[in-house]
Amino acid sequence: MSGHDSKYFSTTKKGEIPELKEELNSQYKDKRKDAVKKVIAAMTVGKDVSSLFTDVVNCMQTENLELKKLVYLYLINYAKSQPDLAILAVNTFVKDSQDPNPLIRALAVRTMGCIRVDKITEYLCDPLQRCLKDDDPYVRKTAAICVAKLYDINAELVEDRGFLEALKDLISDNNPMVVANAVAALAEIQDSSVRPIFEITSHTLSKLLTALNECTEWGQVFILDSLSRYKAADAREAENIVERVTPRLQHANCAVVLSAVKIILLQMELITSTDVVRNLCKKMAPPLVTLLSAEPEIQYVALRNINLIVQKRPTILAHEIKVFFCKYNDPIYVKMEKLEIMIKLASDRNIDQVLLEFKEYATEVDVDFVRKAVRAIGRCAIKLERAAERCISVLLELIKIKVNYVVQEAIIVIKDIFRRYPNTYESIIATLCESLDTLDEPEAKASMIWIIGEYAERIDNADELLESFLETFPEEPALVQLQLLTATVKLFLKKPTEGPQQMIQAVLNNATVETDNPDLRDRAYIYWRLLSTDPEAAKDVVLAEKPVISDDSNQLDSSLLDELLANISTLSSVYHKPPESFVSRVKAAPRADDEEFADTAETGYSESPSQGVDGASPSSSVGTSSNVPVKQPAAGSPPAPAAMPDLLGDLMGMDNAIVPVDEPAATSGPPLPVLLPSTTGQGLQISAQLTRRDGQIYYDISFENGTQGVLDGFMIQFNKNTFGLAAGEALKVPPLQPGASARTLLQMVPFQNISPGAPNSLLQVAVKNNQQPVWYFNDKIPLHVFFVEDGKMERASFLEAWKSLPDDHEFTKEFPASVISSVDATVERLAAANVFFIAKRKNANMDVLYLSAKMPRGIPFLIEITAVVGVPGVKCAVKTPNKEMVPLFFEAMEALTK
Repeated sequence: MSGHDSKYFSTTKKGEIPELKEELNSQYKDKRKDAVKKVIAAMTVGKDVSSLFTDVVNCMQTENLELKKLVYLYLINYAKSQPDLAILAVNTFVKDSQDPNPLIRALAVRTMGCIRVDKITEYLCDPLQRCLKDDDPYVRKTAAICVAKLYDINAELVEDRGFLEALKDLISDNNPMVVANAVAALAEIQDSSVRPIFEITSHTLSKLLTALNECTEWGQVFILDSLSRYKAADAREAENIVERVTPRLQHANCAVVLSAVKIILLQMELITSTDVVRNLCKKMAPPLVTLLSAEPEIQYVALRNINLIVQKRPTILAHEIKVFFCKYNDPIYVKMEKLEIMIKLASDRNIDQVLLEFKEYATEVDVDFVRKAVRAIGRCAIKLERAAERCISVLLELIKIKVNYVVQEAIIVIKDIFRRYPNTYESIIATLCESLDTLDEPEAKASMIWIIGEYAERIDNADELLESFLETFPEEPALVQLQLLTATVKLFLKKPTEGPQQMIQAVLNNATVETDNPDLRDRAYIYWRLLSTDPEAAKDVVLAEKPVISDDSNQLDSSLLDELLANISTLSSVYHKPPESFVSRVKAAPRADDEEFADTAETGYSESPSQGVDGASPSSSVGTSSNVPVKQPAAGSPPAPAAMPDLLGDLMGMDNAIVPVDEPAATSGPPLPVLLPSTTGQGLQISAQLTRRDGQIYYDISFENGTQGVLDGFMIQFNKNTFGLAAGEALKVPPLQPGASARTLLQMVPFQNISPGAPNSLLQVAVKNNQQPVWYFNDKIPLHVFFVEDGKMERASFLEAWKSLPDDHEFTKEFPASVISSVDATVERLAAANVFFIAKRKNANMDVLYLSAKMPRGIPFLIEITAVVGVPGVKCAVKTPNKEMVPLFFEAMEALTK
């Protein structure tokens, strides 16, 4: 609508609907057109004008294209809620699909594809069949997309009526836009189908390459993306494809450029001629560099893609490292990505330039960027042996500046350099020891302690230095405590004099009696036994030769890298994750090394692929304990076991906080979310979730034994949590034979061991058995398990309660992924979770539901849910006296409405 059409949004003086009805049936064309505009305006602002359906449909019989478009817009919006009346429009569609004006024919077929009503679908097949063979290319290209929409509604019908064959015929069309749309439709259909539907042959290949030159930019993207799935028969065909695609590298649209790069990279795998490959690398560099002159958001996407490309073909941008130097006004996310690429492109030839840049970045104001720059210097040292000395001298210069976080980061990377080049650069240890006072970060402290322990024989006052750390041993984080323990043992083994003897006694005592961290305690006990029974064996274990660490600049596994390169210019290449890990409709099988992600994705945790499991084994790291104190959690993963000091009592039997095992209690039901995958649990898989039955909360938990031996003696403990949930009885799990599984209901009691702070849904769980280390995992506490059975309110008391609560106690949230397919089914599902229906009303085409729920101690939740049935997107409003619980309440409601 134009700016002059704002008058249609103004309200009328008498009843709006009757007045519009009168105008829609006027004998004057202009009046009818104005009336339809008013109806659309009312519909746009959310008013319910569905009662005018018949009157609006009568206006379809017009030659005026603008009016027809408006009526079709109305139809698309209301056909779903008025399917019986929508059939009235079918005759007009059929008639319009044969109109002399191609724009009207295309409009009819486009609208038919948008009306997702099963009753009408059958009637649309004949018009669609005609339009796919229409004389006008505009109609044909619109019909091609309509087939993909129809496939989404009724795949069987599309296949039975031969639409897929018709689409494949359109690939040979003489109009390039028709070809592009046919390819786009077939690719869309292929994505939602498990069997092969769209396979490019050498015959269709030449047609697509021909159409490529004459398409619009998005048509080119569709064709290029489809061509990327084609595997050339031999080197000659691959060269031919690359030759035809290379001109696309000069295109102004970034998407076209990246799609062309993707095809060239894939076909280069088959090209045997080194000259051709070298030439292609030269041709790809300028367009990739050009992408970096775009706005920051596009730069970031380009950089994420380039990051993958340089891991596969570093020669493409080997001479272009300067374009990745950071500008002072680059946003931080662009700077960080440029740093990563600079590390990958660093070589003996350009290292001096790169180090100058990194040194400059290390004096900037953004702390995160400075840290990353310092770490980058260390990574270059590890990557380039001949440049290591230059890198170290730059790090030492930075340490002399005495900026706290720079010093700490430098020490962390120097530790890695020592491990990469043993017995080479230890002369700088004295300089490092001067900075001991400034260390306050766990990783930096742990690194310095490792250096002191590892080179104790070269440091005269090693015992004094370690002693200064030992004073605060009980307060230190687990990472530092583990390193202190190992470093003290190393010092004792290397200098078994009186000082270290007293130190080792104090440390072992602290680590076994004073701590409740099982990792630390287990390691201390192992050292204690080793030292007391066989000091020589202790030397072999603790002072064993460590494996040399390697360059980590190309972190991605080669098979994952190939998969990501095949998805260049898509979200997959920005996230650096395969599509199936974040797009649910992709029918690909999960990759083995992504099993953990696939498992947890089911549970609804979206924050992190490794949500729920750290799985560090307390005793399994003894041999390498001096190198890697404790397995670091992946980015975004939950805190390591050390962050739960009060979780499990003493595993050696000094504390009986763990409930003993009783007889088994079997249970059955739908599959449970996997919280500890077997890949992490050394063969043991644990699935669990909280549930409410007959007014009681239970932990429904299942164990699967994928190991070769029997697992028994299962024990469980829950960390402090917002609701103080704890085990109310013994865990009943029988001894598990190899390959066997057991499922049990563990009764829970609330408000036993409440953690302070803002309410959250985190439930930290520890499980152990007689054969394995302790397994830690995270679960979520769904708030609805606390909703009591008598939470239903009468309408009058609901209204009274709603009015009595102040406005600042009302909160609203959208759930874009939730969909209410049926009001009755939703009400039933919510009632099963003790969320009770009170009333319902219609607002325009939306259903508004009023419900109530109650928590123990009489805390009510007054709920209003607004949604269009069958359309994704649910709006939830709540009023409650307990504002703190609102975020958890929305989390629960989103899960219940999904």
